[in-house]
Amino acid sequence: MFGSGILKGLSVTLKRFLDTYLDDVAWWGRRYFKAEGIAHRASKDTKGIFTVQYPEEKLLLPEEFRFIPFLVYDEKEGDKKEIRCTSCGICAKVCPPQCIWIVRTNDPHTGRPVPEPAEFYIDADICMNCGFCAEYCPFDAIIMDHDFEIASTQRNVYNMEQLLKPASYYKSIRPLNYQHNEDERQAKEAARKARAEASA
Repeated sequence: MFGSGILKGLSVTLKRFLDTYLDDVAWWGRRYFKAEGIAHRASKDTKGIFTVQYPEEKLLLPEEFRFIPFLVYDEKEGDKKEIRCTSCGICAKVCPPQCIWIVRTNDPHTGRPVPEPAEFYIDADICMNCGFCAEYCPFDAIIMDHDFEIASTQRNVYNMEQLLKPASYYKSIRPLNYQHNEDERQAKEAARKARAEASA
């Protein structure tokens, strides 16, 4: 029939329009500005159309969401930061837009490199959030963050102090990923100890 496509399209629009109000009635008083309502709207079970009341409301981010990378450090006693980064430079080499700069630390007496960065910069304005740096890092020292609210009136070039975040923060935003990495690290450490005992 001539015009059946238009009628079919209008029926889909009408269904979504009605679903919006039916879902609002079903979640009366709980759909907006409540944690359970936000979780429902972020799920596959939501129906109809809705507006997120940003910034008062924010939809839940999936664990694998990735934005500007950050450097992980392990917290030690006495507020000591044990930075995982060894300034190997792999992240800077694999970065497609070349937005990572690393300055290595050198021993002042011997002049030899020390496995810790003296300076670390990421230009967030040209970072494409691809996650290659985190994927290729052999020490799980660089992780993709969930913080996407970085608008500013200046250049967004982050230095090492701005990039450093504790492992507990990493665990809070990506618990499954964190546990997987920790299991791998412990397995490597156990294998290293076993080799050392076997050679002794």
